Amino acid sequence: MELDSIPTNEADGPTPRAGAGSVAPGRPLEDLGHAELCAWLDARGLPAYRADQIRLWLFRKHATAFDGMTDVPRELRQALGREFVVGSLVVQQQSHSTDGTVKYLFRLRDGAVVETVYIPEPDRVTLCVSTQAGCGLGCTFCATARMGLKRNLTQAEIVDQVLEAQRGCPEDTRISNLVFMGMGEPLANYEATRGALEVITDARSGMGISPRKITVSTVGLLPQMRRLMEETRVNLAISLHSVREELRSELMPVNRKYSVEQLLECCRSLPVPRRKRITFEYLLLGGVNDGATDAAELAARLRGIRCKVNLIPFNPHEGSGYRRPPDHVIERFGESLRARRIQAHVRRPRGDDIQAACGQLYHAATVGPGDGPVRPAVNAGSPAGGGFSADPVGG
Repeated sequence: MELDSIPTNEADGPTPRAGAGSVAPGRPLEDLGHAELCAWLDARGLPAYRADQIRLWLFRKHATAFDGMTDVPRELRQALGREFVVGSLVVQQQSHSTDGTVKYLFRLRDGAVVETVYIPEPDRVTLCVSTQAGCGLGCTFCATARMGLKRNLTQAEIVDQVLEAQRGCPEDTRISNLVFMGMGEPLANYEATRGALEVITDARSGMGISPRKITVSTVGLLPQMRRLMEETRVNLAISLHSVREELRSELMPVNRKYSVEQLLECCRSLPVPRRKRITFEYLLLGGVNDGATDAAELAARLRGIRCKVNLIPFNPHEGSGYRRPPDHVIERFGESLRARRIQAHVRRPRGDDIQAACGQLYHAATVGPGDGPVRPAVNAGSPAGGGFSADPVGG
């Protein structure tokens, strides 16, 4: 779908920041953790408390330039300006859905592009964040996989998706929930993802978003899953889609390295807090994994794991050979799980008219730093690395 044909309502969601048309050279300050910024200050004989002042301007007051940090000494602002910049990406384009969802196309310094999805609900505002430009895991149902992996995003590029979206929100609106379900596999870019989570969840001088409101999705990279649960307090979602080894290997090549058996055994041993559950994402593909036997096998294999299942009807995108199951099949699958005492929820698609729903994030090309607005012929991610539809995860 061409972007020009999409209905828009600029008043219902974020709007572009005036003057945001290029990314300045230099290291983004968002790339520094608190300790690194303190070390930079200490090397110049400056007190550590200045780090909190600077970070509060950046992450809470959404400053776009050092000159605006009015309680920071002028000499320090000048020193920051000589070594760092604010911002690592710019808004290249926005697409507005009739349901209020907004899809951002962000341009990075090297011309790579990523998509991020803003999803307003009556009781929350969720942002679906990307961690890689493209994805290299090759899931057959995922439009992002068609891009291949361009590169990992930096910590700053992950954090700046949230900052840019927040700057564009109406004054009384705050992004409350984050899902790392956009382009790419978050745990394949572990260090940058963890660094971004530290900034986002820092209640003292970061964004102060509660870890309870953040969900990180993975195809099942076992060593990184364990690290995530040990090193953070965010929610974990796992793209499962089948518990049959042969079928999951066909759908998701990662299963050839980490089998269903290994994945579920790992889940049973993860240090998940008592009040939390692991979320299993199950993409329903018509005639492939949506039968009564599939539901029964899924329930049997999940027994003993404190979990819930998000059922995601397939969202069509260009080039896919899959189809969405009929509504009665979707409902029957959910009922079968619930009858076996598995908590199951059917996600309703958000932003599917702008190719922003689960499995639809895609961009065919990169653009140069000086190029004009992007007009992609196709915008088509996966529950394992691209796209999000609203559901109660992390809420």
